[in-house]
Amino acid sequence: MTESPRVLTEIDGPIAYVTLNRPDKLNGVDLETIKELISAAESLRGNRDIRAVVLQGNGRSFCAGLDFGAAFKDKKKVARFFFAGPRTVNTFQKVNWIWRDLPVPVIAVIHGHCYGAGLQLAVGADFRFTTPDAIWSILEAKWGLVPDMAGTVPFGELLPADVAMRLAMTGESFTGERAAELGLATEVSTDPLKAALDLVEQIVERSPDSVAATKKLMYANRHGSIRQAFRLERRLQALMFKSRNTTIARKAGMSKGTPEFGPRTFG
Repeated sequence: MTESPRVLTEIDGPIAYVTLNRPDKLNGVDLETIKELISAAESLRGNRDIRAVVLQGNGRSFCAGLDFGAAFKDKKKVARFFFAGPRTVNTFQKVNWIWRDLPVPVIAVIHGHCYGAGLQLAVGADFRFTTPDAIWSILEAKWGLVPDMAGTVPFGELLPADVAMRLAMTGESFTGERAAELGLATEVSTDPLKAALDLVEQIVERSPDSVAATKKLMYANRHGSIRQAFRLERRLQALMFKSRNTTIARKAGMSKGTPEFGPRTFG
């Protein structure tokens, strides 16, 4: 019997939906899930008509973390996934960091469990919309491990150092509502998918080139010097002046019309 795909990708107009599809395992992540998530992100990168990506989970949970039983059946493969590539990123890290590199906004829609690898995937997205009763946890401490899968960088960006250390050292669970109070979640809603799509609706009214360049600029400037930040800001603004979509936005703004943007040319 053929197994169902662990990750489903559906494109509906300007939105790509990437859905974890192991509902019987609460969307626990195994090695095949990691491969399929990376493949999904790479396939979307080349689609210049996509304006946003929604990450979600089928069934009762967003993602209950790494499925250790399934993932560690092939220890040699685990070792290969752990080995860093030429960009000093291993496969476990790439599966979550790759969403940050996409030139479109990525929104995680969270319900049920958001544990360990699931939380790392969520913070790899640009925005996180959660139900108030979703349960979040940096779960690695429970297994005697450190947070990984590229999660420590966004944890440091989103949380004060002492809060990040507390959550990582204890592995304590907290609700979606608490996640928003801490700054991990963007917004709390009883219907987080609708809330996410409301944001997408606003974003698609803007130039896809401007959106892509803004994402690049905001992330790059978190870790560079002020001089580097100003240099990148100038360079990207110069590129925007040359963009056909910028001309479309400007003309629509002056005429108070609705812009009809072309495919993304940046990123």
